[in-house]
Amino acid sequence: MGKTLILKSSILGEYSQSAKLIDYMIERAGAEEVQIRDLAAEPLPMLDGAGAMALRGGDRLSEEQQALLALSDSLVEELKAADTLIIAAPMYNFHIPVQLKAWIDLVCRAGVTFRYTEQGPEGLITGKKAVVVTTRGGMHKDSPTDLITPYLQTVLGFIGLREVEFVYAEALNMGAEAQQAGLDQARQSLAALVA
Repeated sequence: MGKTLILKSSILGEYSQSAKLIDYMIERAGAEEVQIRDLAAEPLPMLDGAGAMALRGGDRLSEEQQALLALSDSLVEELKAADTLIIAAPMYNFHIPVQLKAWIDLVCRAGVTFRYTEQGPEGLITGKKAVVVTTRGGMHKDSPTDLITPYLQTVLGFIGLREVEFVYAEALNMGAEAQQAGLDQARQSLAALVA
């Protein structure tokens, strides 16, 4: 797996099933170098109007804007340095956690991670693999209520990450047997990815 960047985004701390599944994967993957960014334990700032202006750069930025731009630059460099991106994306109210959305907002930058061409947008973060581990209390895969899969396929593809594998752990709040089955299925999928 080479250099691996892991994004954890669960707000459940030690009770997070998505974080446990990521740890299970990393134990078996033999990655050369692993960097973990826990977006819930160390949240990133939410993008606002001043932040959006900061990400465009320029020489009239306030100290706060300069700091946000520097943070965004460092997040982009982390992504560029990685061979593999692993994202823990638990489903909260049918979508990703706001902590993960904050990371996306800070790395999706015109002229930096994508650009507009006459043929349309072109992603600039290429030659990398991504794995999304998504945990859900119910059953949503391949249904209209799964908003996470198409969203992350779109946004990751937009910045150039076209090779994206999804691993699902579903039915985690539907009783002990269903939870165990969902976690077992996810572990099997993860083991197959790193075999």
